Amino acid sequence: MENVFIMDHPLIQHKISMIRKKETGTNEFRKLIEEIAVLMGYEALRDLPLEDVEVETPLETCMTPMIAGKKLAVVPVLRAGLGMVNGITTLVPSAKIGHIGLYRDPETHEPHEYYCKLPDPIDQRQIVMVDPMLATGGSAVAAVNFIKQHGGKKIKCMFIIAAPEGLKRLHEAHPDVQIYIGHMDRELNEHAYICPGLGDAGDRIFGTK
Repeated sequence: MENVFIMDHPLIQHKISMIRKKETGTNEFRKLIEEIAVLMGYEALRDLPLEDVEVETPLETCMTPMIAGKKLAVVPVLRAGLGMVNGITTLVPSAKIGHIGLYRDPETHEPHEYYCKLPDPIDQRQIVMVDPMLATGGSAVAAVNFIKQHGGKKIKCMFIIAAPEGLKRLHEAHPDVQIYIGHMDRELNEHAYICPGLGDAGDRIFGTK
């Protein structure tokens, strides 16, 4: 699929295997999510635009490349997406951070928005939307819809694990959006959980049940 990137880096695969383990505790889980976000972000941001700027070294003045344009915008989908934010800001400390809050109807599994706050001007920024899991794709499609409605144009989505059903739904709804996935899992079960998956990412990041 065009604009879909499945990561095959050994470090990403190894760390994903560690977060799958049910005995991995909150502290370790949180650290691993952040580390995976750094590794995925390194790959996902390889096409950031550059411009030559004048810099004075201890020896002479030279023109040297730096990231061009408005600052990057990282947009986590609340609440689990918060676990990936520090990974991206480790790479780009000047990034602005927006937030999208969605909740999933327990009966229909369809998403509803309860919060959306994005950096301004959003239309001039490269946006990286982060969420550890792409399950049905409903929340991801809705979140990208909200970003586009607010004027966002250049959008990348990052998910640590994904179900084929969710990837298909998101890609069909937003073929212009670049999608980065750490690992493609087998399927969704009847409760719309990714299998083999890693349970509820939000609960495991924040230590809630």
